[in-house]
Formats: sequence, structure tokens, C-alpha cells
Amino acid sequence: MRWRTEGDDPQAVLFPDADRHIGRGEFRGMEFLHVKARSIINTLPAGSHLPFRHTINAYRGCSHACTYCFARPTHDYLGLDIGEGFERQVVVKVNAVERLRAELDPRRWCGEPIAMGTNTDPYQRAEGKYHLTRGLVEELGRARNPFSILTKSTLVLRDADVLAEAAERTDVTVSFSVGTLDEEVWRATEPGTPPPRKRLEALAKLRERGLSCGVLVAPVPPGLSDTAESIDAVVAAATEAGATSVSGGMVVYLKPGVREVFLGHLAETHPDLVPRYEAMFRGVNAPSAERQRVADLLHQAQARHRGRPLAPPRTAPHRNPRPRPSPARKAPGIQLGLGM
Repeated sequence: MRWRTEGDDPQAVLFPDADRHIGRGEFRGMEFLHVKARSIINTLPAGSHLPFRHTINAYRGCSHACTYCFARPTHDYLGLDIGEGFERQVVVKVNAVERLRAELDPRRWCGEPIAMGTNTDPYQRAEGKYHLTRGLVEELGRARNPFSILTKSTLVLRDADVLAEAAERTDVTVSFSVGTLDEEVWRATEPGTPPPRKRLEALAKLRERGLSCGVLVAPVPPGLSDTAESIDAVVAAATEAGATSVSGGMVVYLKPGVREVFLGHLAETHPDLVPRYEAMFRGVNAPSAERQRVADLLHQAQARHRGRPLAPPRTAPHRNPRPRPSPARKAPGIQLGLGM
């Protein structure tokens, strides 16, 4: 394990006597498990297909309660429930900011871009209590280290000042996940998040501060938000809000555990779709033809509303030269909790 409970018992996280804090007031019904991270920057294995190499996740578990969230199984490793437990029991890496400050030491770190929001949302409700993401943004800006944030939350507006300051020193991108504008679909699949149009309003306000802001049209659940009209509406609204990029078009994928949670919620909100999902998702992914169909719908909407194909994001500059590879150097381990 790459983190310990706040009391420094490396196994207490797996047991009932772990360092737990009961939420009160606006956090009533939630429980926070304090841990101390041994490291906070996670480096993905070589050959990963993801568009980033390094990530930070200050929280594990997420009150956004997205029914399709791929990160739910990470709670199972801790012996915690991946249903409501994932939504109400949040692991908090209380020393995330001080660990990042140490790990950004230029004698150890080459300044490569870091992504936040790749596992659980850095601006979920817990951030309103702990302010860890704000501290991480301040440290990354101070170090002139490029970074990106992916969120569904309007809480990011609280940090518009430090994000703008960081953007004056390095490359900063804030992206909002908006898979649909349909409020019925939003309530059924993302019940703990701000409404999609509120996210786009937040994007517009950050654009006024000069920040680069994108929209990720994902995930797209078949039968809920996979029509040409639904996807077109998101791209049109994102463009009107001033998004500097629109990407995504990925059909939802259902890992073991996630599948059961998602289908359980679907049976309550859209029971007629359950047989379709059971037939379509024989494995984790929908059939390739379905995934290509949805991707094509996004490309068509981009062509209609954005006038030209979107250029891929430019590579952020490195603050320091890349270190020379050393045969004796051990490959970095995978941070506990990366649910990709």
C-alpha cells in the first residue's frame, strides 16, 4: 500500500477501527477516512493508452454517485461497499499537498504534465471541506508544472483565482464532463452532481478568466443519451459557452462490479432498457459498431458547430529536461486507487 491511516497503522484502513470521521452539517450521512499518502504523483505503466502519464487523486470514493463510475471497484479492495459505500465513505489523503510539494522538487521531478480527475472528481463535495485540490493547484502553479483537471463540479469556480494565477506560469486546462443536457438522464445517472448546464455556465466564467476549458462528452449510455440530437445539443451548448475543445464520444463501459451497480439503478429508472444492456454488454465494452456509431455522431456534431476538425492538444512544455533513462532504475509502481 502507498498510504497509511493517519495514525500510521498501514493496515487499519481495512478494518472497522480505522481513523474515520463522521460528516456533520452539510456532510451529514458521509464518512471520511483519513490516510497519509507515501507518494501522491502516480505514474502509469509504460505503454498505457491513456493521454497522460502522471496523475494525482487526493480522494478515493466520490459523492457524485455516478451510477456508471468505473472507479467503484477500488473500494472493494479496501473491503468497502462499491455501491452507496463508494458514494458516502471517502478516503482523504490528508497530506496530499505536502507530499506534492516534496515530489515536485526539481532535483527529483522533470516537470511533466499531471492530470487530476482521472479517477474520482477532485472537486467533489469533500473538497469543500478539505481544500486539498486548491492546495495542489497552488503547488503546481508555484512549480510551473503543467496540469489538467477534469470535473463535473461547479466548485471549481471557488479556485478561479489560483487557477488563473497558475495559468500565467504554466499550461493549465480545466475540462468539464458533460455527457447529456437531458435533466431526466442526468438525475438518473449522476444524482450527486451539479446540473449539466450549470457546468457549462462555470466553464463560461472560467473562460472569462482566460483559462483554457474543454468539454468531454462522455460517457454516453446507450438508450439514454446516444442519439444524434442529444450529442448535438451538448456540442452546440459547449461551443456557445466558449469551450476551447470538445472531445469524447465514448460509450459507457461496465467493469465487473460497476455493471451490477449500474444495472441495479437502471432497473429502477429505466427498466425497459435492462434487457438491451444485458444483451449488448457481454463483456466490459459495447460492441465496436455501437462505439463507432456514437463516435461518428460526435464528429458530425463537431463539424456542424465548430467549423473544422479539432486540433489535438499541444504538448505542454517541460520545466526541466527529461532525465536520462537508467537501466538500474526501478519502474514506478501504480498508485493505489487508479481505476483505469
